[in-house]
Amino acid sequence: MAADYSTARRRAVIVFVAALAGVLLTGRLGLWQLDRAAQKQALQTLLETRATLPELAPGALARTAADAEAQHQRRIRVTGEWLPSGTVFLENRQMHGQPGFFVVTPLKLPGSDEAVLVQRGWAPRDLLDRQKVPDVPTPAGPVEVLAQVAPPPGRLYDFAGGAASGPLRQNVDVEAMSIELRTPLRPLSLVQLDESPAARGDGLKRDWPAPAVDIQKHHGYAFQWFALCALIAGLYVWFQLVRPRLARRAA
Repeated sequence: MAADYSTARRRAVIVFVAALAGVLLTGRLGLWQLDRAAQKQALQTLLETRATLPELAPGALARTAADAEAQHQRRIRVTGEWLPSGTVFLENRQMHGQPGFFVVTPLKLPGSDEAVLVQRGWAPRDLLDRQKVPDVPTPAGPVEVLAQVAPPPGRLYDFAGGAASGPLRQNVDVEAMSIELRTPLRPLSLVQLDESPAARGDGLKRDWPAPAVDIQKHHGYAFQWFALCALIAGLYVWFQLVRPRLARRAA
């Protein structure tokens, strides 16, 4: 009898500890997701504020990755010359749910041997010939580009792996591209806007998405963790407290 009581008590302690650990863990994960959402909301507000600031002077364009991060979303107007041999078409980029390419061309900066990658716009894919790239006009001579400073083009998982080459690519790496072109590239990119003089007549779309901060995703995850927390607590209360008491009353 005493042994049965000891075993039942030990089992009750184990269940309590497990339930408490589950409640604390899932509650903490829910709070962490809310904290992540708050951080990303602050980042979104910062980026939106930067977009309203006066245009950045061309000479102030960042030369280091650390400086570039502080300029993201700032508008800038740069005059330079396209380097058409460096144009790449980034695959599997969608706009309004339609598959296509992001067209990226280096722009040689005036009075310098450096260049910066410009995300010029989006073009649809030829569904009959996946290897065909669109014919995008790339005029010679000076062009004026109105754009927003941004990180280098976002990377997608590359199933092929290895070094990219040719105009049709999954991703573009700034350092590798710099070596390939034998031209120093700034550690950022410019996302060309529709109002840009260099965009006229190129046939590209520029309905660029806002920076992906996924705030709602974190709220959804937080709700799931809190729901699981409540479920664990509710099951413990029902099976360990309420149900045994009801059983004793019925007996």
